[in-house]
Amino acid sequence: MSQPSLIPHKGAPAPLGAYVTSSGVNFAVYSEHATSVFVCLFDGDDHEVARIALDGHEHDVWFGLIDMEPKLRYGLRADGPFNPDKGHYFDPEKLLVDPYALRIDRPFRHDPRLTFARGEAGDTAPLMPKALIETHLPDPVSPMNTRPGGLTYELNVKGFTQLHPKLNQDVRGTVAGLTAKPVLAQLKSVGADVVELMPIAAWIDERHLPPLGLSNAWGYNPVGYFIPDPRLMPNGIADLRAMTDTYRAAGLPVILDVVYNHTGESDRHGAVLSMKGLDALTYYRHRPGATGLELVNDAGTGNTLRCDHPAVMRLVLDSLKFWVQRGGVSGFRFDLAPVLGKGDSGFVTEAALLEAMRSDPVLSQCYLVVEPWDASGHAYHLGDFGQPFAEWNDRYRDDVRAFWRGDGHKIGDFATRLAGSSDKFGGKGLTPDASVNMLAVHDGFTLADTVAYAEKHNEPNGEGNRDGHSHNLSWNNGVEGATEDAHVLAARNRDVRALLATLFVSLGTPLIQQGDEFGRTQRGMNNGYAQDNEITWVDWASAHHELTAFVAALKQFREAHPALTADRFLTGNSIDGIRDVIWWHRKGHEFTEKDWHHPPAGVIGMQLCREQDEVLVWFNRKHKAKPARLPPLQLARRGWKVALSSTGKLPRIAKSELKLPARSVIIMVPREL
Repeated sequence: MSQPSLIPHKGAPAPLGAYVTSSGVNFAVYSEHATSVFVCLFDGDDHEVARIALDGHEHDVWFGLIDMEPKLRYGLRADGPFNPDKGHYFDPEKLLVDPYALRIDRPFRHDPRLTFARGEAGDTAPLMPKALIETHLPDPVSPMNTRPGGLTYELNVKGFTQLHPKLNQDVRGTVAGLTAKPVLAQLKSVGADVVELMPIAAWIDERHLPPLGLSNAWGYNPVGYFIPDPRLMPNGIADLRAMTDTYRAAGLPVILDVVYNHTGESDRHGAVLSMKGLDALTYYRHRPGATGLELVNDAGTGNTLRCDHPAVMRLVLDSLKFWVQRGGVSGFRFDLAPVLGKGDSGFVTEAALLEAMRSDPVLSQCYLVVEPWDASGHAYHLGDFGQPFAEWNDRYRDDVRAFWRGDGHKIGDFATRLAGSSDKFGGKGLTPDASVNMLAVHDGFTLADTVAYAEKHNEPNGEGNRDGHSHNLSWNNGVEGATEDAHVLAARNRDVRALLATLFVSLGTPLIQQGDEFGRTQRGMNNGYAQDNEITWVDWASAHHELTAFVAALKQFREAHPALTADRFLTGNSIDGIRDVIWWHRKGHEFTEKDWHHPPAGVIGMQLCREQDEVLVWFNRKHKAKPARLPPLQLARRGWKVALSSTGKLPRIAKSELKLPARSVIIMVPREL
């Protein structure tokens, strides 16, 4: 092989990244403040065989065409000022990963030398992954037609597959493992309409984890926005595409949880891996501090992406479209999404990046979901993102949990969540399906732990149980944690079933996380990000299959009843003698103002009548059975019958009255003529 060399003055500033041409490989890198940018080439033994300065420089893009074998690996180096107080971390001894790299040869591993100041670390190339040049990408595809309203199933690739007894060892913990028939069958069995993968882009451990013997299990610490993490996808984007093609054939869209709020380069004392060494002032938000500029920390991890800068917006949009067109995904869930809409004056719904997503011909066809808060403490924007975004609704989780825990003054909030959270989404051109309703997600208790632990138990994270939030709205049914007490276990199972029934009869878009359909526990841990072990891995051997069957029955019932899924807010008004919702007191009268404000109120009936479909749902959070008088039907039928009971036993109707079991949800439908 001939020595790689620059072809003088023949490079092009677009596209960014490494692009194979008939004459060589074109490299293009954005940096406003660098004084020079180098491409460093490595052979299969990780030896640097060439270091070539890019000779083109236009509109802050450094570029050059190199005569080389595409099989060589590469990294970047950038020179310029080193002055963190002015936002500059340039150091040519730091090997950097191209922000537009499509694949790397190994995972990122944290090493203290990656954090050293200029002149202190020596060459970091031996510590860094090298980028591979993709010469054959999957053919472009369009996103599947996916709308809000269906059941979303959130899973962590490794955690979901690592212990699966029916998977071969070589695919456990990988995206390839998700293509196995038993895995797909599990997802289909519970009625999943959308599969949401927790982050799969290349990530690095937070710097405090290795000394504790821990590692990042969730992936919310990315370095490369185009790079499939090689631990999950050793063959790069081809592995994801094989998985999404399989799911497309099964009619199941896949969306990705993506982290465009920060990167794993952390604060000024963090590692220099990519954008921080190329031009931190451009890629990250800064503000004046005591000694100069400091990195803004709205994500709680040390830095915040500067999403109102044109180069960053281009990076975000280009990478999103890469995952759609080449990876075959059909949408995204945006972690700490207010960062996407922030400028110097704070968050705005019409921010340039959000508007670009709305208008982009590819992304506008995707299913887009946001987490509408960040870690800054002053960016809570539930209901503020507008169309076409759906939003994770933490108020749903909290109000439903508080109701079932027995908190006072909760009946009104509970009814509001059942009805689609119009207080947050109504009057803004949105519909109930914009509310993504969840009982439990990755960051917090599992559903089983919500009814088994009154307090968090995060001691394995090595932070003295200080990490993770304490506002869990959980209860333990009399015993904290694991127990063999049959009465306690029965009570917990009863409560989980009531919570799940509540979710599936609520207006909006339901979401469940991996294993909650069969009782997965994390032993009371509500912040499992650093537990890449049996604490967060799904324990398939302990799966509660009766609960899975119950979830499947709830989903089937929901699909069969448009009264639960018609995507418009309830009014309670009469149209041609039909009211879309009536709220019933168990004694047979409609809820009054006094009833709504009665502190211990814990029984309510919700009668829905929409799309020529009628459903009556009773909720009894009391620890004793309560009689409930059945209301008249609005449609011409013979009377009510019990369709589903969260207790598993269908109570009998006697003289237009039903005895609601303790801690239960009873779902009723008209008897046919």
